[in-house]
Amino acid sequence: MTIARPLGVALALLAPQLAMAADFDGSQLTALWGIPFAGILLSIAVMPLLAPHFWHHHFGKVAAAWSLAFLVPFAIVFGPGVAGAAFVHAALAEYIPFVILLTALFTVSGGIYISGNLHGRPALNTAILAIGSVLASFMGTTGASMLLIRPLIRANDNRRHKAHVVVFFIFTVSNAGGSLTPLGDPPLFLGFLKGIDFFWTVSHIFPETLFLLAALLALFYALDSWYYRQTGEVQPEDPTPETRGIGFDGARNFWLLAVVVALVLMSGLWKSPVVFDIAGTEVGLPGIVRDLGLIAVTIASLTITPATVHADNQFSWAPMQEVAKLFAGIFLTIIPVIAMLRAGVDGPFGAVIAAVTRPDGSPDPAMYFWAAGALSSFLDNAPTYLVFFNTAGGDPQVLMTTLAPTLAAISAGAVFMGANTYIGNAPNLMVKAIAEDRGVDMPSFFGYMAWSAGILLPLFAIMTFIWFL
Repeated sequence: MTIARPLGVALALLAPQLAMAADFDGSQLTALWGIPFAGILLSIAVMPLLAPHFWHHHFGKVAAAWSLAFLVPFAIVFGPGVAGAAFVHAALAEYIPFVILLTALFTVSGGIYISGNLHGRPALNTAILAIGSVLASFMGTTGASMLLIRPLIRANDNRRHKAHVVVFFIFTVSNAGGSLTPLGDPPLFLGFLKGIDFFWTVSHIFPETLFLLAALLALFYALDSWYYRQTGEVQPEDPTPETRGIGFDGARNFWLLAVVVALVLMSGLWKSPVVFDIAGTEVGLPGIVRDLGLIAVTIASLTITPATVHADNQFSWAPMQEVAKLFAGIFLTIIPVIAMLRAGVDGPFGAVIAAVTRPDGSPDPAMYFWAAGALSSFLDNAPTYLVFFNTAGGDPQVLMTTLAPTLAAISAGAVFMGANTYIGNAPNLMVKAIAEDRGVDMPSFFGYMAWSAGILLPLFAIMTFIWFL
């Protein structure tokens, strides 16, 4: 009681100030306020390569340091009310729903183990990539990747060449396949939280997705068939023992996956007048119900999944902890960047807006596609999507109608080009780590980029001429 009373008084006194400071003018800022955001993204990109041991043990501290490098000076210069309102908005409107959804998908997919021994022939490998690409839009690129990468590696453990299988898996399942719904990839879920309709993406970039996946699957089948015909490609003895057949352990989690889909759909379709104003941030009843339901799904999955399934899947919380800590820093440090972009041509990032704007003042979808894609290749595609979403105005109703080609270009660039490097999307590094742990000799960072440059960039160029010019 002695602590609660002064805390409640302090919040009561501060709440009006926070509410009035929920929005601040980004034209007051200089580009220097973007340094913490650039710093945390560069840390994510470079430190795992240059100082892997330090990064593995201290990435949370690095994210916290960059967060404080923004938040403390911001509170000093603009006051605790503005800083507090920005913090509350980032947490309640974006970060918490984002992490809750990822945690639910990660937990449910980690509770399903595909048992049995498949044989990695070209047709089967191509079928697994195709199935995974479809699943990715419904259980997330992370969920589909974690579900299928281990059985795919087991299926090819008697093959001499396996790295290309994992590379194309990253291209398709870990990236392009998640482009059709907000469940598929974090950037699209952030757009959904900003007001983009659940089915908008599938209705606007389905042809692009179909083209990209069909081209990649055809190229993979041709390449894998060529490898398969080489002398000595298939070992006479399969390291994985034969079993009676293929099965699913922990299959009850598929029902929980359906609940996740239903909850996300519900939050987008249910329009409730019940809204809670928390320090200037409006939190609607559908979002609260969705997030509480996803937490219940996570707990239910952990309760009903046998320990043997988690052991077979080598399930651990380490990947989710890394995502949660890093994105806490990203969502904080991106606050001034978004504000400066919203300031338009008169703001500190006026040059960025000019670069993606035609001479007549209209947005250039081709430039948005490549700009969003280039940043998504080397940074993380979720904050990159947010940056260009706000560069294009940030109004979901306008973006879904008048500027639909621009939003389609941003969505396609952020999702598709996350496959260009290992660091473009979170599942990429997770899949690489699992493959190397299972003995697959994966390409180096730049070796992987040689694959993506030779295969993906020409396809993106074709897509630009067909859809975005």
